[in-house]
Order: sequence, then C-alpha cells, then structure tokens
Amino acid sequence: MSTRSTPAWGTRAPDRPLEPMTIERREPGPRDVAMDILFCGICHSDIHQARDEWTGGLFPMVPGHEIIGRVTAVGALVTKFAVGDLVGVGCMVDSCHTCGSCGAGDEQFCEKGAALTYNGTEMDRVTRTYGGYSSHVVVDERFTVRVPDGLDPAAAPLLCAGITTYSPLRLNGCGPGTRVGVVGLGGLGHMAVKLARSLGAEVTVLSTSAGKEKDARALGASRFLVTTAEGVFEGNAGTLDLIIDTVSAPHDYNAYLGLLRARGTMVLVGAPPEAVPVHPFSLIMGSKRLVGSVIGGIAETQEMLDHCARHGIVSEIETIAIDQVNAAYERVLKSDVRYRFVIDLATLRA
Repeated sequence: MSTRSTPAWGTRAPDRPLEPMTIERREPGPRDVAMDILFCGICHSDIHQARDEWTGGLFPMVPGHEIIGRVTAVGALVTKFAVGDLVGVGCMVDSCHTCGSCGAGDEQFCEKGAALTYNGTEMDRVTRTYGGYSSHVVVDERFTVRVPDGLDPAAAPLLCAGITTYSPLRLNGCGPGTRVGVVGLGGLGHMAVKLARSLGAEVTVLSTSAGKEKDARALGASRFLVTTAEGVFEGNAGTLDLIIDTVSAPHDYNAYLGLLRARGTMVLVGAPPEAVPVHPFSLIMGSKRLVGSVIGGIAETQEMLDHCARHGIVSEIETIAIDQVNAAYERVLKSDVRYRFVIDLATLRA
C-alpha cells in the first residue's frame, strides 16, 4: 500500500511532551475520503491516552478525535462526498460492518472491535491509526460525516463532546418536561446543558464551582446547585428525572443518585481512573438505574450534527496554534478553559 508522509504533533512516550513528528498516511482506496484537517478539538481523553493513564498506549501516538476537514480526494467507489465538502471524523475510523452491532448502527460496539481514530489499528490489526493533530487524514466514507451548512468549522468538539452527551440524552428520554441534571460544567458538561435545553428539558447544573453559575444560566440552565453547600443533596432529593455525570475525578455517586426520582437514571460519561463505590440501596430504593454511555454510531453522530445546525449549537471554544498544545493540556487539567480547546491546523501547515 502506498503512503504519504504527513506532518503531525504527537508524543513518543507517556512521560514526554507532544512534539513535531512525521507519520505515514495511506493514499485513498476505492471507498476512502482524503481530507485536509482544518480544526481538531482537544478532549480530556487525549491527555489520559497520551500519558498512558488508561494503560495499553501505542507510541508514538498522535492524539485527536474531534476532526473537521475539507475533502481533497475521494476513491472511485465513494458516493456520499465530493472534493471541497466540509466533513468530520470522530472517535472511530472503521468497523467490521458485518456484526449485529454494526448492522444496528452501533459501530461503537462492533463485536470485532472498532478501529479507533488514534492509539489503535485499522481493522487489519496491523496498520497503526493516528489522530487529528496532523495536517491530513484518510478515512472510509462510511465513517465520515457531513458538516451541515451553518456550522462553523471550529465546531470540531461536537464530534466527541457533542455525541457523547447527545446520545445518552436521546436514549434516556430527554424531552419537554424532563428534569435533567448535569454534573460538572466543563467540555462535556456545557454541551450536555445546551443539548438538553434544545431538546426541551429543564436543566439543573451541579457544580463544585459557584463561579460557574452565570455561565450555566447563559448556556440554558434554569437551576444551579453548588454541591459543596451544606444540605444541598438532602434539600433536592428526588427532584431530577435524568442525570448526565461528566466528571472524570472520583466523587460520591450515591449522593447524586439520591437526587433522582423513583425509576430515574444516572448516566456516566466521565471516566474516573479508579473504582467508585456504589451502595446497593442507592439503586434499590426507588428502582433507580446507574448506566454508562460511550459516543454513538455514525448515523446518530450525523443526526446530532444536523440537530446542532438546526438549533445553532456549537461548543464554547478557545482556538490555539499547534505549538500551544502542551500548555493547553496543563490548562485542561486546571480547568482553565471555557470550555474546549480547538487546534487550528493551519498553524501546522504554516
């Protein structure tokens, strides 16, 4: 297979910073779409993986799975896209296409293991995948989504933060009259607020930071609870139908479960690096559910983008140059961004 040398930024080991490097991308095959990457968001999971905090990292590693680009070439069998189209790539670049999950549009649950956008391999289990902190990428058209007219190209975080919060909201009945709580107002949390509100829910933000109340209300929340305040959990017991928990640091799930009404659901989309205890009676009393959620399939991702275009929803972003990525990582860890960094890849080609 012929390849093309591509400039990128990545890390050669988990204890090293990101730095310039060159990677090899395949030339487009019959069903492939090649694109120049315009923007790529920085997800907290990029940091976890670049520092091998989830273990099993493949190095050198080029992170980035919130990609928006412009099509530069298409394979002979491509029917959905043409040169010049604005397109996106999220957390996956391929799957087996034949298992039950893929047939149901849940490629993220591919029974043979989906090919992740980076820190993984193609479906041949040999060819390494590299992410969006690069100038160019080639992806199967079936894992490429169309960016609708009206969405700014810098809406790249929708490809992860957007679908990660949209999917559990839709699958767990978020709609008019629903009382939705969002735990944490960060990269994921601020998208959960916007999307839940656009679906007709009444939104409550639950945060340890009293200083974020103004932002929460501007994003669409009608209530704001400071979770470190005395009596806040007892005083608001049973007031929520659905909770989207976006926090990646360990915290007391039992306290938040107490905020749910009977048969309410709490969805984990944040991923603390260690086990968090749950008392059985936090679930038994009230027949409550504690579930997890991870991104969505390709059709659902396109549905999310179309919904965001109709409702004028994008992430709140700070755009940076590629050589600011290490500083951005440190700022993410300090919660010093409102609310998502996006890399302008023109700065890589300059």
